[in-house]
Amino acid sequence: MSKKLFYNLLAVLMLASLVLTACGAPAATDAPAGDAKLVGISMPTKTSTRWISDGESMVKVFEDMGYATDLQFADDDIPNQLAQIENMITKGADVLVIAAIDGTTLSDVLQQAKDAGVLVIAYDRLISKTANVDYYATFDNFGVGVIMGTQIETGLDLKNAAGPFNIELFGGSPDDTNAFYFYDGAMSVLQPYIDSGKLVVQSGQMGMDKVGTLRWDGIVAQARMDNLLSAYYTDKRVDAVLSPYDGLSIGILSSLKGVGYGTADQPMPVVTGQDAEVASVKSIIAGEQSYTVFKDTRELAKQTAAMVDAALKGQEVPINDTKTYDNGVKIVPSYLLIPFSVDITNYEELLIGSGYITADQLK
Repeated sequence: MSKKLFYNLLAVLMLASLVLTACGAPAATDAPAGDAKLVGISMPTKTSTRWISDGESMVKVFEDMGYATDLQFADDDIPNQLAQIENMITKGADVLVIAAIDGTTLSDVLQQAKDAGVLVIAYDRLISKTANVDYYATFDNFGVGVIMGTQIETGLDLKNAAGPFNIELFGGSPDDTNAFYFYDGAMSVLQPYIDSGKLVVQSGQMGMDKVGTLRWDGIVAQARMDNLLSAYYTDKRVDAVLSPYDGLSIGILSSLKGVGYGTADQPMPVVTGQDAEVASVKSIIAGEQSYTVFKDTRELAKQTAAMVDAALKGQEVPINDTKTYDNGVKIVPSYLLIPFSVDITNYEELLIGSGYITADQLK
């Protein structure tokens, strides 16, 4: 072979190599590890230990299954959550798992997700006013409310006691659809006693438009309880307070203690809660908060991951409810987990025994 022919062939090979490099797959450092599918996880806030636990549980479960994850907390700021979700879509998320701050605000960003072929799971808060939510993973939220109402029924022995008893009602954040399910579930138990006069709402404040607590803010709940006590209970006792979340319950209890409740002469009213947060479990042990509701978010994380995995593999997605959660555009196929009532008699079995809380955390 002549030198001229050799060098011509060498030039052709080098040119072909450059073309293949330019047109081929990206370098390994630019691709997800092992080409793992990316799950964007958008949680509403870090102010509640519950949401931190949810986020961490999902990261562990998804990564154990071989998925890559992007966990973001939105600090209860709607524009921040929208920006975080948009960024997840831009980064190529295959799935979005969203616990919305306000489930009515996501229509535009979820249209972007739909256009990009992204699977969307509403996580424990229903996303409303959009067809672009595929599934909903949550607990039986009406059932959570029924548990709270039943806790008050049991705590006051309403089936047997003569009464009347005074009660005040607190609701969750009006922009969270769950708050309405909690309230309606509780009232399905309490309303007959109110109608009969065995329970009396001295303030007359009933309905989510009057008792809702924006952003589930404990400081707001404490201020409202202060006002209720000073306006309606200077010469009367409050016997029960419906509180749908432990963070509200702590504020309510602080208000009650400020006017002398929690003593031998003036025992605490029956106060409910939800999420089995450490501070409230300690309060139950101390004889202050009466009850909470345990929702094992570890199981919710596992269920969410199972739904995602099945959907991405084209398999049948595990759901057990196709009637309850109408988001205003569609009924969202859902999986509802079972919540549990917690009090002084069973917190060790349910919370410590399951490993959800350690004994050291309660010291």
